[in-house]
Amino acid sequence: MPTHAGYADLFRFRQAAQALTESLESPLAVAERMLATQAQDFAAGCWALGVRSEGAKQTDVITSLERGEIVRSWPMRGTLHFVPASELGWMLRLTMPRMIKGLATRHRQLELDDADLARARDIVVDELSGGRSLGRAELMELWERHGIRTTGQRGYHLIFYLGQTGVLCWGPPHRTQQSLVLLAEWAPNQRILGDDEALGEFLLRYLAGHGPATLKDYIWWTKGTMAGAKAGLALIRDRLTSFEVDGVTYWMTSELADSAPAARPRAVHLLPGFDEYLLGYQDRSPVLAPEFADRVVPGANGIFKPLIVSRGRVAGTWRRAANGSRVAIEADPFAPLAPGEKASLATSVRSYGRFLGLRGEVA
Repeated sequence: MPTHAGYADLFRFRQAAQALTESLESPLAVAERMLATQAQDFAAGCWALGVRSEGAKQTDVITSLERGEIVRSWPMRGTLHFVPASELGWMLRLTMPRMIKGLATRHRQLELDDADLARARDIVVDELSGGRSLGRAELMELWERHGIRTTGQRGYHLIFYLGQTGVLCWGPPHRTQQSLVLLAEWAPNQRILGDDEALGEFLLRYLAGHGPATLKDYIWWTKGTMAGAKAGLALIRDRLTSFEVDGVTYWMTSELADSAPAARPRAVHLLPGFDEYLLGYQDRSPVLAPEFADRVVPGANGIFKPLIVSRGRVAGTWRRAANGSRVAIEADPFAPLAPGEKASLATSVRSYGRFLGLRGEVA
C-alpha cells in the first residue's frame, strides 16, 4: 500500500470493510464484522445487516435475535447498536465508567439516586430471572406498581442505566420491537478480555469493519479518549497499515489492505437511515459533500434519512411506501443519475424488496 492515496482508495477499502463490495454469508457474520451497527431505528438497523448479507431476509435478522446471536444494547455513545452477543460484555466494561459518570447531572435532575437505581435493578432481576422477558411498557408498569416513578424520562434512564451496567439488553422480538431480558441469562457466553487486551481489540474490530479511518473517527465512535486510542494502537500496530489523503492519516487492518478488490466499486447502494457508512465516522465530509448535508439531516434535527450511495459517495436519499405485496422506493438524488446508476439502483431496490418479502419497485 502506498504511503499516499486518494479518495477513490478510501472508498474502495471502506466499502470492502463494510461488506458492501462483497456480501457476507449471514446477518450474524455482518454483526461480527461491524462489531457494532447503529440500530436506534429497529427497522433501519435490520436493513443495515440485511444489505450486507448475501440474500438475507428480514426474517433471518429476526431469527438471529430470537436465537440470542445478536443483541441490541448501548455499547457506546448512549446509542442503540446491534452487537454480537458474546462481545457486549467487554465492550460495556470499557465504555461504562465514562458513560455513567456523564449521567450524574441528569440523574440528579430526575431525582434518581443510587438507592433508586439499586431498587429498580433488584425488581427487574427478580421479575426476569428464569428466562422471562418484558416489553418496555410492561417494565414501566412493573416499576410503577412497586412505587418507582417512570415519568419525565425516569423510566428511560432506568433502562439505559441497567443496560450500561450489563444487567439488561434488548432480546427477542416483541411486537414490532424487542423485549428486555437479563444479559447474563440471554447471552451467558461472554468473551473475557483484560483491559489492555480490550483496548486493542476495540480498535482492531472497528478498523476491520470501518477502516480506513482516523483515530479521531474511532474516538468519536466509541466516545473514548485519545490516550485509550493510542494505547490500543500500540498494542495492534503490527496488524495495521496506514496511508494519507490530503495530509490526513487513515488506518486499516493489513488483512483489509491485502484482500480488498483493486477496482473501485460501481454499484449503487440503498442504505438505511443512520447507516454506519456515514455515521461510523467523526469526519463525514469524504463521503458526504457539506452542501448536501441538510438534505440528509434536514434542519440538523438528528434524524438521518436513508442513503443512496454511488461510487463511494452519498448521492441522494430515498423513502419507501409499502402497499400490499410491493414496496415502492422514491429516490431523491442530489444530481441526475446516469443510465448505469439507474439500472444499479433498480437492482438494489429489488434486493430491498426481497429482504422485506415484497416486490421492490422504483416509484
